[in-house]
Amino acid sequence: MPTPRTKLRLVLFQIREDVTPLRQEQSCFIERCRVARSQFTFINIVDTPKVDWKDVEDAHAVFIGGAGAYSVTEDHPFTAPLADLAHEIIERDRPLFGACWGHQFLVKTFGGTVVEDPEQEEIGTFAVSLTRTGIADPLFEEFPSPFWAQLGHKDSATSLGPGWRELAFTNRSRNQTIRLDGKPVYGTQFHSELNEERLRERLQVYLDDYIGGDEEKFEKIIRGLRPSIDADRMMARFLELYA
Repeated sequence: MPTPRTKLRLVLFQIREDVTPLRQEQSCFIERCRVARSQFTFINIVDTPKVDWKDVEDAHAVFIGGAGAYSVTEDHPFTAPLADLAHEIIERDRPLFGACWGHQFLVKTFGGTVVEDPEQEEIGTFAVSLTRTGIADPLFEEFPSPFWAQLGHKDSATSLGPGWRELAFTNRSRNQTIRLDGKPVYGTQFHSELNEERLRERLQVYLDDYIGGDEEKFEKIIRGLRPSIDADRMMARFLELYA
């Protein structure tokens, strides 16, 4: 029987150096999960890299967020501990959800390939289409195809490891949503924690990182943003199904 939403205990692993995006990301996950702030434990693995099972043993679900300054293609002090913990979470059948960097981390950790590919970057609101597997997945029940989602990435997942399935893609990038067979484990390349307004805020913080301070490009992206009402309910749906 699902745990009542007000009783859920959740953990978000963050990968942030700056306090402004760190706090904004926390608020975004709270909003998209539709829970109270007190129900989340936030762990910034840049400051606390040696995470282990005790950090999540009481959690009904675990999330891995984005990273403005870190690429999955490189190893960091937190990479191995988080990878070990991800294996244990999955072995114990706990729900696990990775968004953007967290998605790429799951791909790489479990045998897939993530590459630096600036030419295939996606920054802004994009149409995401479901695969046949995605249409049949309970997470996407009553979702249209395509649906709108908010993106901001330069690295891309080009292949998946054994047991992982592609659920959604864009015209520019495959593996926009993935799932591990038979497990409550998902990843989204798009920022499933961001709506249109929150992406606008995030882009203003990462203006130099995302678009090299190009104000004309920034304004063009901002003009192209649009609501993502379906993607906005994905995390709450995930918790309804599996937590």
